[in-house]
Amino acid sequence: MNDYEQNEDLENRFTYHAPKGDQPARYEDLRNLAKELAYVFYKKCPESREKSLALTKLEEAVFWANASIARNE
Repeated sequence: MNDYEQNEDLENRFTYHAPKGDQPARYEDLRNLAKELAYVFYKKCPESREKSLALTKLEEAVFWANASIARNE
């Protein structure tokens, strides 16, 4: 490593985690379920900053759910 002290947490956060086992299918399940909810938001909520934020936060939730699988298995 360079001048920085090696940190297990940082190494895990900034390392590519190749999918293994059933992970790709689980990622797809999470995306599909979130997409269903995104369409509910899209149809039921008026166009607004709040709707945009709700969709963004849902996208973030899927990202972090997938990261939890990738980084911890």
